[in-house]
Amino acid sequence: MIRFGIIGTNQITEKFIKAASLVEDFSLTAVYSRTEETAIKFAEKYGVTTIFTNVEEMAKSKEIDAVYIASPNSFHSEQAIICMNNGKHVLCEKPIASNISELQNMITAAKKNKVLLMEALKTTCLPNFKSIQNNLHKIGKVRRYIASFCKYSSRYDAYKEGTILNAFNPIFSNGSLMDIGVYCIYPMVALFGKPLQIKANGLLLESGVDGEGSILCKYKESEAIVVHSKITTSYIPSEIQGELGSIIIDQLETPTNVQIRYQDGSFEDITQSQEDLPMYYEVKEFIDLINRNQLESSINSFKNSLMTLEVMDEARKQIGLVYPADLAVSTNSI
Repeated sequence: MIRFGIIGTNQITEKFIKAASLVEDFSLTAVYSRTEETAIKFAEKYGVTTIFTNVEEMAKSKEIDAVYIASPNSFHSEQAIICMNNGKHVLCEKPIASNISELQNMITAAKKNKVLLMEALKTTCLPNFKSIQNNLHKIGKVRRYIASFCKYSSRYDAYKEGTILNAFNPIFSNGSLMDIGVYCIYPMVALFGKPLQIKANGLLLESGVDGEGSILCKYKESEAIVVHSKITTSYIPSEIQGELGSIIIDQLETPTNVQIRYQDGSFEDITQSQEDLPMYYEVKEFIDLINRNQLESSINSFKNSLMTLEVMDEARKQIGLVYPADLAVSTNSI
């Protein structure tokens, strides 16, 4: 049984717990929150008696083996390194860090302490993404990858009324690219590797984060187009175009219907059945790795996480999106 502590008491954490509860060997043991009241209230909901309001105390606890981090993006690196320096395995929500420098420090800590570090990016762990990988050869030479994830944020209404919540606050390394665009970029690099060059556009809001944007990526013999937004909603599918046909993906972040349309007009449904709670698969991958004493995922690998952040760092540079985390000098002991 892998005993988990969780950092973060938000909606994504609740989804995580519900999905993780379906995984054999998962046990929720401890809850961290900055305030005791919030920690107690959240812990009681799930029958947990151990709470913490100090990350270092939680990291030193002998009651937990692993930590799931779902705090604001800007806290990921520091909290993960504290946990890993105390021998805890870490499953960290996407994006795993604010920038590539932070991630490199996290990987160094993971290797030094011989613990597992994995980005909690659900898409690449899903059966339907594996189906895309396994059937990619059927469409011939790939010429274009079109990834779209645009979802109007309910927090944008509050923003327009003058209340800047975490989702639109640069202090927390948030915004459309980091929160939404990552679902388009991570699968791209997992399938095709790092692009040769990128050209990014984005709309910067007055708060200092991006509301929406697009990235054109150049590969040797193909191109990739990424479209992301937190201030509009798109209903179009994503697509991988090959010379023999195209793979049509209903929703890239959580594909539930995947088809190949061939040049001769025929169709092939390559959809796989999968759990209704998609986060199940990332948790299972993480726990299976711990049980096999493996310290890196071959699916959500260090390489894939590094390439993703490299693309996002360059995109942010091109649109002028800078976070306080980019300016901070790391003082973590690794």
